[in-house]
Amino acid sequence: MKVNLDGIHANLRFSAAHMVIGHESCGKIHGHSYIVDVEVDGERSGKFGFVIDFKILKNITRKICKTLDHRVLIPVDSPDLEITSDDDKSVEFTVLGCLEYKLPKEDVVLLPIPSTTAESLSVYIAEKIVEEIGDEDTLNYIDLRVNEGIGQGASYRHYIKKE
Repeated sequence: MKVNLDGIHANLRFSAAHMVIGHESCGKIHGHSYIVDVEVDGERSGKFGFVIDFKILKNITRKICKTLDHRVLIPVDSPDLEITSDDDKSVEFTVLGCLEYKLPKEDVVLLPIPSTTAESLSVYIAEKIVEEIGDEDTLNYIDLRVNEGIGQGASYRHYIKKE
């Protein structure tokens, strides 16, 4: 059985700036109002016969969205980005070996992903949700979609149950 959270109606959203390093038009810092949709597949269990408690799933997803909200997302695993300084007050980084940036630390989220595309963000958020849920043997998978505009996004399916 599947349970779904529609990000628009469940208020699972964040606004953030990013760049797709090396892309002709998306390589400049720009922003999106992201919406996150979540689907969890599993077996009904427990006292109430839930696949997963909606309230728990919403709270976990909102918490993750909040960490990204109104920040500049930096993909530290990008081969085209080098962090040149990271102290308590600022983060300095170089892109493509020549573009230098310095931003206040509080405005930045350093993400362990190769890029800040909707594809990479969907993997990151799905894996963070699974990490928060913990060892749940009744769940099969989580499908997570990161929309960076209406009708435009990327989905990732993370299998939880070991086959």
